[in-house]
Amino acid sequence: MQDVHQIRNVVILGHGNSGKSTLAEALLFTAGVVKRQGKVDEGTSSMDFEPEEVKRQISIGAAFNQIPWQKKDIFLTDTPGDDNFFNESRFAAAVADSAILTVGAVLGVRPQTERFVDLVRENELPCLICITKMDRERAQYQKTVDAIRETTSLNPVTLFLPIGAEDNFKGVVDIVGKKAVMFEEGGKTSLTDVPPELAEEVATLRENAMEYVAETDDDLLEKFLEEGELTDEELKSGLAAAIKKAQIAPVIACAALSNLGSSVILDAIVELLPSPAERPARIGTNPKNDDMVERGAAADEPFSALVFKTMADPFAGRLTIFRVFSGTLKGDAFYNANKETSERYGQLYVMSGKEQKPVEQAIPGMIVAVAKLKETATGDTLSEEANPIIYPMIEPLPTVISYSVSAKKGDEEKLFSSITRLLDEDQTLKLTREQQTHETLISGVGQVHLEVIGEKIKRKFSVELELKAPRVPYRETLKGKVTVQGKHKKQSGGRGQFGDCTIEMEPLARGEYFEFVDKIVGGVIPQQYRPAVEKGILEAMEKGVIAGYPFVDLKVNLVDGSYHTVDSSEMAFKVAGSLAFKKGVVDANPILLEPIMEVEVRVPKDFVGDVMGDLNSRRGRVLGMDSSDKAEIINAQVPQAEIQLYALDLTSMTGGRGAFTVQFSHYEEVPAQIAEKIIAEYQKEKAEE
Repeated sequence: MQDVHQIRNVVILGHGNSGKSTLAEALLFTAGVVKRQGKVDEGTSSMDFEPEEVKRQISIGAAFNQIPWQKKDIFLTDTPGDDNFFNESRFAAAVADSAILTVGAVLGVRPQTERFVDLVRENELPCLICITKMDRERAQYQKTVDAIRETTSLNPVTLFLPIGAEDNFKGVVDIVGKKAVMFEEGGKTSLTDVPPELAEEVATLRENAMEYVAETDDDLLEKFLEEGELTDEELKSGLAAAIKKAQIAPVIACAALSNLGSSVILDAIVELLPSPAERPARIGTNPKNDDMVERGAAADEPFSALVFKTMADPFAGRLTIFRVFSGTLKGDAFYNANKETSERYGQLYVMSGKEQKPVEQAIPGMIVAVAKLKETATGDTLSEEANPIIYPMIEPLPTVISYSVSAKKGDEEKLFSSITRLLDEDQTLKLTREQQTHETLISGVGQVHLEVIGEKIKRKFSVELELKAPRVPYRETLKGKVTVQGKHKKQSGGRGQFGDCTIEMEPLARGEYFEFVDKIVGGVIPQQYRPAVEKGILEAMEKGVIAGYPFVDLKVNLVDGSYHTVDSSEMAFKVAGSLAFKKGVVDANPILLEPIMEVEVRVPKDFVGDVMGDLNSRRGRVLGMDSSDKAEIINAQVPQAEIQLYALDLTSMTGGRGAFTVQFSHYEEVPAQIAEKIIAEYQKEKAEE
């Protein structure tokens, strides 16, 4: 196995349809890892191998491979560009040493590009920018680079200038080496002189590169100011140092589908991007004393690794994927510092697309996997028991859309065990039980996300799920005050039933639920029967009166009644209490209450007006606004009934640039005209039953 300095750990990031998987495929083919360059639109890509990915022609999960190049080992992670699977990109970026950002030469910088640039910045990743699809019609290299410079903080520097574009894209000029790299069939290249028509532009770009490098190093700046230029070696080493410090981002033009430029990118990865040893030490916590601990990427340090992905397989069981940060893993066991337990494993693997290749050991920078662990889950830190450490793990994205879930053919137990298996694999998937409506809810980060989950469950576990809009957990209460009698009298031979009570009903403040006060004077109702009145009322409250929803915020005073020495019983007074309650509700101005949600919407300034207008149309109240560097934050309260599928509408309204979080706030009265419809629907359903 190579030493740590020979490893590169790189994640490919970029918006949907920017060519990430196609680029990964070209790199694999050029390096000889695969014998045939697969294509995403033909379903032959070795990185998009899940049936759901083949069907939709998009990446859904992070995929991994190992590429040998110039006696180095590149551990490559290809990530999704779709917003529904952004969490995969976040977790992969958190364990990478560097990034390749893909930006299409035709589509250019998209709104989603900003999210991936934020990932690069948050993780302080050195970044190589690939302007992809240079062979496409309307490909515009310089316009794309200018847009990156204007809209991001990546500080792009052209190091490989394209020669031609569209059908005439035939090579790139190496700005540092002052040579033209001409493309040939099969991903091969040849060196030649810089085309005369590009000589002036190349000279300007070279001078610009010198200025960028000089600004990142005081000694080089002093020399550049004195002599006006740097030597080739100073420029090359200065560029590498600035790139590794994430001060500048080199730009390379390519056309991955035609395999034009992949060898140039592979060279740049091994020459310009850092090894694990050149990255800052990872900081974690010692669980024994909560002290901060640093671990450098050296093979002789204590072993530590972070689990950042779990894959569920109905046959192989769980596959646990982790990045080694320090030390060397070999043998057959490690310590899970989060769970405080040792785990044994059978074989250590390196991921190679959908296959796993066995390896004897793992050193810093490597992404490896083991199967069938019992305790370990995504987010856990693996270490030595004698030298435990826990690394922080990013929180998964909050869920924004929920559906009531059930099995189409009634195999509920199999369905929910299948979903539970996928909870290990997908940190953004949630399964909850709504106590009031008795529905099981499945929640995710988008419509497509949940559709894909359904497809996976059907394929992997042979059970089909059905999604329905969840019932809103309305509640009932009253606004008026009433005194009412409830009498239950039944005589049918033998011992009869008799219970008689008079109660006062009045509203309580929101959230106080129920209060029962015994105001009986004397023995008009014996003491042993009075709790039965309360019990009867409570049971009736669970089912409501006007629309079948739980009744809340009610105060009941038991003030009078009568009993029969033979026929009275607890059951009779329970029924009497229930009858009094139901009768009283009708006379006391009953109303429906609805859950109001606290919503925080983050959108670019251009969309603030549209979003606020839309929230108002949903009966929302805008409470205020805040600003951040990149977005406006709108705080509002909106009825849950109006916002259940808001994720789809916000995406449509903002072109995918909006995001929101939602949480329960309180209950409020439903407007009369809407309450009438809800009550009418309930009465119709009851009549049909």
